[in-house]
Amino acid sequence: MSDIHALLDRLWEDYAKLNPSAKGIHERLNAAGERIVNDHIALRTFRHPKVGIDALAKAFVDGGYVAAGEYDFPDKKLYARHYEHEDPTLPKVFISELRLEDCSEDLRGRVNLLINQTPDALGTRADFPLAGRPWKITQTDYEKLIAESEYAGWVAAWGFRANHFTILVNFLETFDSLEVLNQFLKDNGFKLNASGGEIKGTPDVFLEQSSTLADKVAVTFDDGAKLTIPCCFYEFAKRYPMPDGKLFGGFVTKSADKIFESTNRT
Repeated sequence: MSDIHALLDRLWEDYAKLNPSAKGIHERLNAAGERIVNDHIALRTFRHPKVGIDALAKAFVDGGYVAAGEYDFPDKKLYARHYEHEDPTLPKVFISELRLEDCSEDLRGRVNLLINQTPDALGTRADFPLAGRPWKITQTDYEKLIAESEYAGWVAAWGFRANHFTILVNFLETFDSLEVLNQFLKDNGFKLNASGGEIKGTPDVFLEQSSTLADKVAVTFDDGAKLTIPCCFYEFAKRYPMPDGKLFGGFVTKSADKIFESTNRT
């Protein structure tokens, strides 16, 4: 097994351990006779030389991935880039970062104190994308961060790991649309992100997406405080052919903007 396959497998193992809904969804789809194909993996970080997109992407780039698209989310102060591998069986990788320069002085100060705790070599480690939380954080700092940015609070609490995996609906046989799949998921007790509608996007933009709400997991902060907060979620994507006949391979910012909200506390 190549290093990149091992990294992707470990990302899944870490994600599935924290996100019991993923196992439940797999069990139900497998019972329906479906073959599950992963469209993309998403990771989150802060814009900072030690931990920014370039640093977090290095392990994937070293494994053969190349940058393939850029995206801006002004309302959430996020920038993102997605990467693809020449092996079409490998999932895309979508990495976003919070533009600290656009945030308040208080948020920048708190985040910089976290990042200053990380070793300089963190960004060179082959397992950086699944390093977890490499800093100490109190409940107070978490609450202050999330009050300004849900995204900042999520990264501060969970660190570096897959934020979500995504099932490519095109390969499902029983479910020929997101509407049908979404109803199946709801019938089986899974809660969906309804921000912007359960389905984000349309065939006209060549991509439809939906997602579960993040599972809530108990976290112990470094001051001993314990909170149950949103962790990871599962996404579902249906891609449509462009005028040249090729399936659309990128992302739609208006839709992705709402997908980010799958980890919001409310």
